[in-house]
Amino acid sequence: MHFRNRSEAGRLLADALKPYAGQEGVVYPLPRGGVPLGVEIAQALNMDLDLIIPRKIGHPYNPEYGIAAVGETGDPVVNPVEVDRVDPKWFQQEVARQREESRRRRETYLHGRDPLPVAGKIAIIVDDGIATGLTMKAAIQDARARDPAKLVVAIPVVPAETARVLREMVDDLVALDIDENYLGAVGAYYDDFGQTSDEEVIALLS
Repeated sequence: MHFRNRSEAGRLLADALKPYAGQEGVVYPLPRGGVPLGVEIAQALNMDLDLIIPRKIGHPYNPEYGIAAVGETGDPVVNPVEVDRVDPKWFQQEVARQREESRRRRETYLHGRDPLPVAGKIAIIVDDGIATGLTMKAAIQDARARDPAKLVVAIPVVPAETARVLREMVDDLVALDIDENYLGAVGAYYDDFGQTSDEEVIALLS
């Protein structure tokens, strides 16, 4: 499946999520790329919009290669083989640095607003796609701690093996394309996959 841009992917996901329309819930896009999708979904389902802000921890010699992810709260989600190979002191410093970046983004995007209450409601986590799933796992862990009645992950595209893992962690996985032959990068499924800026996120959330 191919998408023109994130907004189109969000509209298609909103259609797939129609069974949840009208129910009490909070939509949690992952910034920055998930926000254009989350806005479309929250509007279509008439749900509140908030953020969960996990951060990838990249390998010290190849930052694009994620070896762990950390949510705003809770323990890091790790690839144990890779994390065991890096300097523990560096890793703890990187966890602290990424948590600080999460706090910075919450202040920037939401002006430090406290997270919306979701206990007893539906929580829908949204991103523009998933590769390894580490960041999404950290987001799921963060959302679970907020005690929703039902936890849903909504994504346009996900590798089949990652989908199998995520299904064990959530109540519902809504994906438009579960790809047995994943193309290696989320951007390969989009015509326009330019980076979403802080300014765009702030404008969308306003």
